Amino acid sequence: MNDFNGSAAPDAADDLAFIPLGGTGEIGMNLNVYRCDGKLLAIDCGIGFGGPEMPEVEVMVPDPVWLSERRDRLVGLVITHAHEDHVGAVAHLWPQLRCPIYAGPFVAAVLRRKLGEAGLNGEAKVITVPLSGSVSLKPFDLQFLRVAHSVPEAQAVAIRTRHGLVVHTGDWKLDPEPLIGLPTDEAAFAKLGEEGVLAMVCDSTNALVEGHSGSEAEVRRNLAAIIKGLRGRVAVTCFATNVARVESIARAGQAAGRQVALFGRSLRNAEAAARECGYLREIEPFVSEEEAGFIPDDNLLIICTGSQGEPRSALAKIGADTHPAIALGEGDTVIFSSRMIPGNERGILKLQDELARRGCRIMTADDHMVHVSGHPARDELKRLYALVKPKYAVPVHGEWRHLSEHAALAEDLGAIPVLVEDGDVLRLSPGRPDVVEAVPTGRLAVDNGRLLPLSGGVLAARKRMLFNGVVVASFAVDSTGRVLGTPQISAPGLFEGGDRDSVQLAADLARAVGDLPNSLRREDDALREAARTVLRKAVGRRLRKKPNVEVHLLRV
Repeated sequence: MNDFNGSAAPDAADDLAFIPLGGTGEIGMNLNVYRCDGKLLAIDCGIGFGGPEMPEVEVMVPDPVWLSERRDRLVGLVITHAHEDHVGAVAHLWPQLRCPIYAGPFVAAVLRRKLGEAGLNGEAKVITVPLSGSVSLKPFDLQFLRVAHSVPEAQAVAIRTRHGLVVHTGDWKLDPEPLIGLPTDEAAFAKLGEEGVLAMVCDSTNALVEGHSGSEAEVRRNLAAIIKGLRGRVAVTCFATNVARVESIARAGQAAGRQVALFGRSLRNAEAAARECGYLREIEPFVSEEEAGFIPDDNLLIICTGSQGEPRSALAKIGADTHPAIALGEGDTVIFSSRMIPGNERGILKLQDELARRGCRIMTADDHMVHVSGHPARDELKRLYALVKPKYAVPVHGEWRHLSEHAALAEDLGAIPVLVEDGDVLRLSPGRPDVVEAVPTGRLAVDNGRLLPLSGGVLAARKRMLFNGVVVASFAVDSTGRVLGTPQISAPGLFEGGDRDSVQLAADLARAVGDLPNSLRREDDALREAARTVLRKAVGRRLRKKPNVEVHLLRV
């Protein structure tokens, strides 16, 4: 992430530039901007997760401040596909952008539900673009290209401008049998290569992985064989928008004589969007959560949210035995049909341990063929470069090790790589591509509908309380500042209520206030600050902690 000090140089009005505001140099939070002749086009707007290094944050979004200040020049927001790291931040950030949104049928159906939950359906305009369709948002002419991915209707975007043609791949892979939808349209990419591509801005997630990512059809065959041989209740967790995977799991359950239930709001929303778009036609209606608990164990399969260890997901509640409708235990099986997103490892392993403690058998992609990636491995990258033949390669969607490995591969394949990270302004034309300036970027935490800066006071205090605890003191004084009665001290996470340490803290506070000069004791602000200092030092001496201290003063 680039820090930003001072004001940016005036925006160029006669160039073509790529400006990643999120998702380049990191996993998730994709927000990309193209600038052409002074106008701006945004592609994708997704969330990320805090991970163990930021326990005070569950969900984050990119800070759109630079873009929102220029929204009068923003011609639109294009969403390439329905994964949360590409679409999940739209409802949070659209009020700052207030531009038209362009998306294919499936992602539009998903997005309208998200906007509806946020109360924005009447304001945000979602324009559905036919698959492989075209849109003119001058000075950008956009052509959408079909790509296979682990979600229906993922699309790349060919961006034509007077400066040249740029291919923005989004997330993609080469899967000969994607099961839902058609394979990646290699012929369309080849035509772009013949036309002449200035730059390809391309997915780097699996740039370190040799070979091929594998096919969704292979996962379907394996899930059917595995589930057929299981007894007891079976739970399978996967990404909600991987409709092909949901269909494979449901088919496997039905073939094994099991009724299939969906557990989790995001899965139900994805199912509704999928059926609205004509998918899952051969799958019987899913059993409700309430009905599932009454089905015999050997006849039940549940598909549930929680593959990333999300603490409020259906599977997390099942693992903690707090789900109101279902329980799993001895003789049951849980299949993780997903990969670990970097940063989520600790939460996933903790959830798997809780399920194993309850007696469940755990199956993962490490020991069974129950998942394939939706991103291209190196052989697939080589194939796309051979088709598109870009002059310049711009790796995105990955941490630095992914970007640098992708850049080295692109160079071997004849393209000139250009490495950038969030906040860089990469001028693609005129002249040779170069990073010419930086714009402000950052991250915002999603906190029960609010957006909070990670470096702001609220989250800083929350993190401090998490590691150092909090001390809350309440005491009353008369008009001269003399303490009345005994101060009340609460220090959750540090001391037990009413124990010797709490009593001693109260005594220290009363004595320190009594020792203050008369003039200070008559000033409320000075009195509160003195109390904070006393308590902070007292806890520091006892525990070597620096707690967050709050003081409530009553003058009577």
